[in-house]
Amino acid sequence: MDYKNYNDYEILSYIAESNGEAMDLMFDKYQPLIQATANRMYCYCKNTGLEFNDLIQEGMLGLNLAIRTFESDKEASFYTYAKMCIERKMISLVVSTTRLKHKILNESISIESSDEYNEEYTNQKCLEDNSFNPENVLLDSETEEELINKIKELLTDLEFQVFELKRNGFNYKEIAEILDKDQKSIDNALQRIRIKMKEILSVNDLKN
Repeated sequence: MDYKNYNDYEILSYIAESNGEAMDLMFDKYQPLIQATANRMYCYCKNTGLEFNDLIQEGMLGLNLAIRTFESDKEASFYTYAKMCIERKMISLVVSTTRLKHKILNESISIESSDEYNEEYTNQKCLEDNSFNPENVLLDSETEEELINKIKELLTDLEFQVFELKRNGFNYKEIAEILDKDQKSIDNALQRIRIKMKEILSVNDLKN
């Protein structure tokens, strides 16, 4: 079998019939994407102990997850879904190896200087109000993990990936390169994250 002779949905149908050769075919077809994604992220793994093959392995696990969980009745194509699963697995690995154990949440998603790409941001004041200071909320009511879980429920897949990378010290440019997005898209995602986070903190403030 040559993957060039079959589309993703035909290969998935063969896999559903327990065709082992079809599974190998899908992995061969998506190997270039896994390789390219690993290449993009590996430069951020210096001094972490991660090897390039670790990223490849995570990418393969992501593809396997996509194959097992893809729902053809959804709007996203299999390629889009597989790409998301592959990136998510690799990003989780990168984040887990670079996480700063004692980095407080509000520092992790702080507004960066507009010098990063010469644009003025008008929403900086929304995080200057200490009543919405994440650190204060964490100290007063709940652990960082609990707050992150609440935030995760409100974020899209892209927003949560941006949130995790920003929380662990990556800047706009690095996040854009890792996620293969432009910097403006990353900034827009961060603005949405801040709004959603402020909503969560507002609820917590009312409860307290």
